[in-house]
Amino acid sequence: MTTTSPDRALDEDTRAELDARIARLRAGAKTWASRSTAERLAVLRKVRAAVGVVAAEWASVAADSKGLSARHPLRGEEWLSGPYAALVALDAYDRTLQALADGHSPLDGILFGRAPGDRTVVHTSPLDPIDGLLLSGYTTEVWLQPGVTRGQAMDAAGLAARHPSRGGVGLVLGAGNVTSIPFLDVLYELIACGRVALLKVNPTQDALVPVFERALAPLRTAEVVEIVRGGGDVGAYLTRHPEIDHIHITGSESTFRAIVGSGPDRLSVPITAELGGVSPIIIVPGPWSDADLRFQAEHVVTMRLQNSGHNCIAGQVVLLSRDWDQRADFDRELRAAYARAPRRPVWYPNSDARLEHVRETYPDAAWSADGTRAIVAGGGEIETTEYFAPVLGIVDLPGTGMDFLEAAVAHANERLTGTLGANVLIDPVTHRAAGSRFEDAIAALRYGTVAINAWTAFGFLTPTATWGAYPGGTVDDAPSGIGIVHNALLLDDVERTVVRGPFRPFPRSLGRSRFSVLPKPPWFVTSRTGAAVSEGFTRFRIDHNWARLAVTLVRAFGA
Repeated sequence: MTTTSPDRALDEDTRAELDARIARLRAGAKTWASRSTAERLAVLRKVRAAVGVVAAEWASVAADSKGLSARHPLRGEEWLSGPYAALVALDAYDRTLQALADGHSPLDGILFGRAPGDRTVVHTSPLDPIDGLLLSGYTTEVWLQPGVTRGQAMDAAGLAARHPSRGGVGLVLGAGNVTSIPFLDVLYELIACGRVALLKVNPTQDALVPVFERALAPLRTAEVVEIVRGGGDVGAYLTRHPEIDHIHITGSESTFRAIVGSGPDRLSVPITAELGGVSPIIIVPGPWSDADLRFQAEHVVTMRLQNSGHNCIAGQVVLLSRDWDQRADFDRELRAAYARAPRRPVWYPNSDARLEHVRETYPDAAWSADGTRAIVAGGGEIETTEYFAPVLGIVDLPGTGMDFLEAAVAHANERLTGTLGANVLIDPVTHRAAGSRFEDAIAALRYGTVAINAWTAFGFLTPTATWGAYPGGTVDDAPSGIGIVHNALLLDDVERTVVRGPFRPFPRSLGRSRFSVLPKPPWFVTSRTGAAVSEGFTRFRIDHNWARLAVTLVRAFGA
């Protein structure tokens, strides 16, 4: 994207159409600001109904656009990361706005806790029996910034939905990789920030524009959302438009830097961003069974290969203990699982060039799937460059137990680019033996989402969790971005989200410290029934048909 003289790159008719849409939003902003919480909630409920109608088309068009055939086992990814994510977000915002409309705090009835460093913890999921069933064994909690009290959190919760701001017109530059991101970012502008939204869709998602238009039709009719297409020239024109009050982008740091600009063309309005990074997967050494080694190897492979690796939160660097007596066994299982995962197109623009660059940079890399995915050993560029492609690095560090974990935390904080998310896998025996040192180590990780025995993408998918970089990013130094999104409880003063999951699936989770009824999560790339189960979970969110859900749960046990 260029930000120099953007008006010269667009014809007069295109500029006039964009100007007209922004003018409609400017008028709509006044109407939106005057609407009561109950009135806003009524519109969002119409959006939920619309999403239910287009859900199947949404998932199908998204899968087709990524080259997944009609019977491909990974088409279920597009159900979970598309309409499912939209539906659960709308339900969570509904709960919050209903509480506010009734005169309550969104945090009434929510459990609180404490974390190291004088941090208040808000337990954000599961909040109802359905979440507890469908996502059995998984929880999320939001850690507030040190010193923030429960009372302060209760008073602040609600953001612009409770404490009206000046609103205005927000520009959302949509992500090109995950189809729910533009939709969710628009919702956050409207609800948490009180701004109407102009969504500029990434060209990779042009096929989804008709779906977005119908899903967001109630908001478009209310003149609080507009959707436009276009390339970098349109984006450049909009980022410098005098009637845009705020910009949010999900994308690359290079695009962010181009938008911010420098000198006389430096951006003059506030900007928030989610920019990805190099995410670690820390493997804490301990006594793992053969089944543990195999399951967690598939877990790591999922973190890298879901969506063909085109995820800002994809795990990119595995930190292993060279002193772990099972290190070779895990390495063998990991490489085997990486190679046998279902083949799929590497579809995101410029991925071929990235993979070719990896061949040149790491001539000893191990390639599989007809040369479309790689594992590289050792550090270097893979620790500092987000490849956004199916490339996984393995870095060895010394130590065992908590000594290793503390060294891995320091390595991740100091050597890896970005602060978006970190993953930690630890067996129950080692976890219990660590005592308070484990939570201290988690507190020391400077990441916006930390997942323990889970993938940080679970935090992305959970609407009551928060999503974004670790606090501290600025327009001059924001390797993973600035600010947060999702956050359906509308929390303020957030530091991070912590996800916790089961180390072992059902039935091996029986009698363990964290029980789960899931035999293998449907988002695993190795799940044989992931497509059917992901679709079934989404359809249940639409119609709450318990009989059909029972069939879906039976299918889950065939994973």
